Amino acid sequence: MSRERVRVLFVCMGNLCRSPMAEGVFREQVRRAGLDERIAIDSAGTHDYHVGDPPDARAQLAAGRRGYDLAGQRGRQVSRADFSEFDYLLAMDETNLRILRRLCPSEHAHKLKLFMEFSAAGAPREVPDPYYGGDQGFEDVLDMVEEASQGLLDHLLRQIL
Repeated sequence: MSRERVRVLFVCMGNLCRSPMAEGVFREQVRRAGLDERIAIDSAGTHDYHVGDPPDARAQLAAGRRGYDLAGQRGRQVSRADFSEFDYLLAMDETNLRILRRLCPSEHAHKLKLFMEFSAAGAPREVPDPYYGGDQGFEDVLDMVEEASQGLLDHLLRQIL
């Protein structure tokens, strides 16, 4: 990595459910590992639907039950500067990965990945959007996000330590 701090950006469509949940889970895992000073974490959406809004109340509730605090987060849209500022831009699904690829300057294309690439073999490739479903969808997303976050942390530990 070219910087002292590794910078990770989680990306979904509106920065309302999945990417805030990933940010919150990964932030807590990084904190528990004592790597707050080594890994910077943020989230954003490919669309501007929820700029300035807190994460979805159902996402906050589900995350809170597991000890993750999302309350301080606010939605924002991916910016051109994000491609140079972040080392990893991790999309929740193929649709948002395609959008990132369209927006991304070619010299930063290697930074774009699906978040679930860091999950165990055989795991789904995409994190489904729980927005239009029931409460169980948020629990399922958290299960996936916890697993992929641990895989990402393990990957980064091999890279920075």
